[in-house]
Amino acid sequence: MAAGKGAPRHSSLWDNMRIRFIICFFGVFVCYFYYGILQETITRGDYGHGEKFRFARTLVFIQCIINALFARILIQLFEGPKPDLTTNWLYALCSLSYVGAMVSSNSALLFVNYPTQVLGKSCKPIPVMILGVTILRKKYPIAKYLCVLLIVTGVALFLYKPNKSSTVADDHVFGFGEMLLLLSLTLDGLTGVAQDHMKARFQTTANYMMLNINLWSTLVLGLAVMWTGEVWDFLSFTERHPSIVYNILLFGLTSALGQTFIFMTVVYFGPLTCSIVTTTRKFFTILGSVILFGNVLTSMQWVGTVLVFLGLGLDAKFGKGPKKH
Repeated sequence: MAAGKGAPRHSSLWDNMRIRFIICFFGVFVCYFYYGILQETITRGDYGHGEKFRFARTLVFIQCIINALFARILIQLFEGPKPDLTTNWLYALCSLSYVGAMVSSNSALLFVNYPTQVLGKSCKPIPVMILGVTILRKKYPIAKYLCVLLIVTGVALFLYKPNKSSTVADDHVFGFGEMLLLLSLTLDGLTGVAQDHMKARFQTTANYMMLNINLWSTLVLGLAVMWTGEVWDFLSFTERHPSIVYNILLFGLTSALGQTFIFMTVVYFGPLTCSIVTTTRKFFTILGSVILFGNVLTSMQWVGTVLVFLGLGLDAKFGKGPKKH
């Protein structure tokens, strides 16, 4: 007791969990709002002569390199030689699901518009919860299941398109782009489960999680783009459109900053809270896409969008953390 009185600990603002959460939230919001604008500019831009950006793996490859470099700098500045006890196979497994989710998400933009991609990715709490129940044996309150039902209803309304003519190819309800989004969501859920396990079993820090997942992802994608020859097609594309290099570097930088805040949120507040934070900002990303890129939504799609984010908001309020089964 006397020793405690003789050495008082000076607390900083960062020790306040509310301040910490506000910083993480706005860090994710600002970085990924601009990230979304850059993503749509790169993947759905007009390059003339019907040419499209078809290099999703190379884009994520560059993104992972910048993320890993950024994480290494943060470790050198703030953590020093602190050992990381997390097993490499867990990082490797997490990187595979992470890479698959990112590539599927970027590839989906070739087939669906950006608001559809954003709304699809907003359903991330669903696979996180499903995999939490099936793999980690967690039990969630009934309010969370009701919120998920609200989210699913909203997505169904958003994707529903009444067939004016059976011969119109664009009047599909669920196509290849939506399948890619579903794959991305499932892999996101697996990534969340792996991150949850790392945090609980090894007390993995945010920066080490970010560094090692991106290093493994860089290795996997580097082999992929070299094996397929995509990297050479990408270099040829940048020669014809050199202005895209600036956007890609900015895209990688906003991703690195945003991912830093995301991993901080995962470590301090858990992957489910992180998924709620990231999806909250996506509603405003949809608004930005509609305003800046002219992606017009129908009345039913707006109703579906509101239902999805209402479900997410209620989930954050009433569907608090799961109990261990």
